[in-house]
Amino acid sequence: MDRSGLLNELVGKLGQALPSGANELKADFEKNARSVVQTALEKMDLVTREEFDLQVALLQRTREKLDRLEQLVEQQNRDG
Repeated sequence: MDRSGLLNELVGKLGQALPSGANELKADFEKNARSVVQTALEKMDLVTREEFDLQVALLQRTREKLDRLEQLVEQQNRDG
């Protein structure tokens, strides 16, 4: 889910939590809640799951390269 979808879902759930007599305030509340939540999320510097998964894959490839290089160095130290 992208950030916009997450924001819409969160604001929607907050709006549902309002008492039934507060329907006239719902639109105003959702507008203000959207702004507050969006600002909070931006301050948290969150990443999407896609971005996270890409970084995990990159880290795994880097780890594999480092392991191969360490093996080469160990082998050269034994042979040399």
